[in-house]
Amino acid sequence: MTETPSREHIRLYVDAPLAHAAKVMLGREQTHYLRNVMRAKAGDTLGLFNGRDGEWRAAIRDFGKHTCALDVQKQIQPQRRNPDLWLLFALVKRIRTELIVEKATELGVQEIRPLLTQYTNAPRVKHERLVAISIEAAEQCGLVSVPLVHAPEPMLALLDNWPPDRRILFCDETGGDGAALKCLQQAVLAPGAAQNAPWAVLTGPEGGFSPAERARLHLMPQALAVSLGPRILRADSAAIVALGLWQSLCGDWASGSVAPPPCSDQMVAPEAIPFDP
Repeated sequence: MTETPSREHIRLYVDAPLAHAAKVMLGREQTHYLRNVMRAKAGDTLGLFNGRDGEWRAAIRDFGKHTCALDVQKQIQPQRRNPDLWLLFALVKRIRTELIVEKATELGVQEIRPLLTQYTNAPRVKHERLVAISIEAAEQCGLVSVPLVHAPEPMLALLDNWPPDRRILFCDETGGDGAALKCLQQAVLAPGAAQNAPWAVLTGPEGGFSPAERARLHLMPQALAVSLGPRILRADSAAIVALGLWQSLCGDWASGSVAPPPCSDQMVAPEAIPFDP
């Protein structure tokens, strides 16, 4: 039998302003989660965050039929912004796409941009579902920022309007210019390289990038083509590895900043997110 998570670890994302003595009213799904899944009662406390005001402790005042009234008490974590890193990934099968969104959120990106490439062979995804997965991951991992999850878009159209100052760590399955960590170190330590420059990690579909897409990327001065090692990685593994490498060298893993509470798969139950296969 699955053990019920402690109410002390409940964290919920809300869209309401958070400040001392603010009143927050939860909707039907979050009320169901608190009352029927977590068995919370009036007087219990939990954490609330909205991506703007940090995390706040709030107490349950009372339950309505499909609502829950909360009283905000005090801030328990200041607002932090994730490093200026985007994840661009070609859509893959639904379960692996959802895993990529979940892990990218845990790894601390600012934006998640699913792409349609020439070799993309994946069913249509529900944008709302991906947003919900990202929110759940942020709730579980102690984050106070939720990445902006975009709707799928054609990769070449995105590259047509690419910001000139944002570098791309292009994970090229043909080998690129060398090992990812070495190439990334050379890029960020090069004379004149901007400190805290914005970056994006780009990974391809199960069939890889087309020759035309690869040629286009190699022509972009912002793109750094790299290899992720001698083994063929699945698309979800490639995204996780590349994000971890960037974070360890350029992101908040390298800064020594204090980490939020560790992730726990028990903090938020699956019922918190409606599932529509």
